[in-house]
Amino acid sequence: MTSIQLKDQAIQTALTGDWKTAVAINKELLQENPQDIDALNRLALAFMVTGKVKSAKTTYQKVLAIDPLNPIAIRNLKYFKGTTNKQKSDVFGDFQINNKFLEETGKTKVVELVNIAQPTVIQALRTGQTVNLSIKRLKLFVLKGEKQYLGVLPDDIGRRLIKFIKAGNKYEAYIKSVNPHKVIVFIKEIKRSARFKNQPSFLAASDNSLFDKNEKKNMKKYKDDMEEEENYLPEEEAETPL
Repeated sequence: MTSIQLKDQAIQTALTGDWKTAVAINKELLQENPQDIDALNRLALAFMVTGKVKSAKTTYQKVLAIDPLNPIAIRNLKYFKGTTNKQKSDVFGDFQINNKFLEETGKTKVVELVNIAQPTVIQALRTGQTVNLSIKRLKLFVLKGEKQYLGVLPDDIGRRLIKFIKAGNKYEAYIKSVNPHKVIVFIKEIKRSARFKNQPSFLAASDNSLFDKNEKKNMKKYKDDMEEEENYLPEEEAETPL
C-alpha cells in the first residue's frame, strides 16, 4: 500500500471512529516519515479518544518539537491542563458520537464569526449544525439555510477563501460552539482545485512568511479578477451559498 493510500485510510478510520486501526496506520506512516505532522496529530487524537492521555501528550509534544507553533498541538495540550479527568472522558465520548470536527493541518479551521446576528437567531443554533458560506462583495457570509444571516468570517480568512472558492475549491462549514454573543464555526476543505493543488486553504501563524512567489502571484490575480466582478454586483446581492 502506498503512502497516499495509507493516509487516505488513516483519515477514514478517524471519520468512522475506528481508533484502534487509526493508531496502527498512523504509526505505520510515521515509520516512513517520523516528521509527518498530520500523522502525529491524527495519532495523538486517536490516543485522546481512547483515553491514552499520556501517549496523546507525548505525541503532541513531538509535533511541537517539529513545528513549535502548530495550532492543533498547542490547543490540545492546553486542553489537557485545563480539564478534569471526568471532563476529558465526557469529551471523548462526545467525539466518538460526532467526529465531524476532525482537524487536519491546512484543510480545516476553527473560526469565530464577527458581526453576528441577533441573540434570538443565534440561540436557535446547535453544535454540529451545517451552515452555508456565501460570497458577498469582498466578504464571506455564514448563513443558516439559504438566507438567514448568522455572521461573517474575519477579513483575512474570508478573502483568502473567496480566492480559493473562485478557483474551484469547495468547503463545508458547521457550528462548533455557540452562545448568545459568540458563534464559532468549523470549516473543512472538501475539494481542492488543480490551480491551488499544492497550497493549503488555511495557514498556521508560522506559515504566513512561507508563501511562495507563485501563490502570491495567483492570489493577486484572483483578487484583481474578483474586484472587477464585484464592481457589477448590487450592494445587497449575495452569490449562491457554497
